[in-house]
Amino acid sequence: MKVLAINPGSTSTKIAVYENFKLFFLKNIKHSTEELSQFKRIADQFEFRKNIILNELKEASIDIESIDAVVGRGGLVKPIKSGVYEVNDALKKDLIAGYQGEHASNLGGLIASDIASMREELKAYIADPVVVDELDDIARISGHPNFTRVSVFHALNQKAIAKTHARFLGQKYEDMNLIVAHLGGGISVSAHRKGRVVDTNQALDGDGPFSPERSGTLPVGQLTRLCFSGKYTEDEVMNMIRGKGGLTAYLDTNDAAEVEDRIKNGDKKAKKIYEAMAYQISKSIGEMATVLKGEIHGILITGGIAYDENFISWIRERVHFIAPVYVYPGEDEMKSLAMNGLMVLNGQIQPEVYK
Repeated sequence: MKVLAINPGSTSTKIAVYENFKLFFLKNIKHSTEELSQFKRIADQFEFRKNIILNELKEASIDIESIDAVVGRGGLVKPIKSGVYEVNDALKKDLIAGYQGEHASNLGGLIASDIASMREELKAYIADPVVVDELDDIARISGHPNFTRVSVFHALNQKAIAKTHARFLGQKYEDMNLIVAHLGGGISVSAHRKGRVVDTNQALDGDGPFSPERSGTLPVGQLTRLCFSGKYTEDEVMNMIRGKGGLTAYLDTNDAAEVEDRIKNGDKKAKKIYEAMAYQISKSIGEMATVLKGEIHGILITGGIAYDENFISWIRERVHFIAPVYVYPGEDEMKSLAMNGLMVLNGQIQPEVYK
């Protein structure tokens, strides 16, 4: 059986085809800031990204008729428990609307559903979307009753890497306490306690370390005054926070590899900003250490930026005293999406119903 996995990220679209748990085809399509700037909303990128996927499949001579399930990365829908969900009308409605906000992952289920409709009886699913919510109640308290902290993080990759790490050590994920940091276009740092993500930063907008595209936690007084200065619209402020913040705002690029090259060529500003990002990630890891009361079996660092050994060294030197640091460069999301689809096809798990 073949499963098509679709993973739209903030700066890329990844597609893969797995055949009976074996990788058959993999493609990582990069999107520049200029390329995506022509679209006002992320939802407007639907046709653009879908057509790229179909063209790549065509060039690889992969016929939709040969696919048995399509699994897309989940988006900002209602808070739900970890698992696999069949894409239904209720799910599509919330993906289009962006129930908890706009993010490229909202396109995963929509594109999967549209491609599945090309073949009779082909079904589309999402798995472990970014809104998986396992927070402790105390983690939801913000500091004012008008605001509630919510769970929006890289659930699919964090769960996959944590489970992979546990298997590597011959242990169960449900028996371990881990801190997992996903370093990509967005950055999330989470406390995994006995199989549950009990605390995490809201990685989409305004919480945690800054990233290649997001501003992270900003000085709240300055932000408030800026919002009421009359100089910016709400959309402009939101773009400043997510999409055009972080490295993009400081260095005019969302490409971490480009920043690495600039540093190698002696760019002192690039080094200062990049090191500041590592500094903020380290601070977030320290925060999660307190959540787990210091009982931590490991700190796992994953995502595309984890390939940069120099960047990882900046983090390691600040957090190694907390727990052993393990690096899993890249993402295990494509395999995880496909495996979830195959387990549904094999009857090993039953898909949840989104309401």
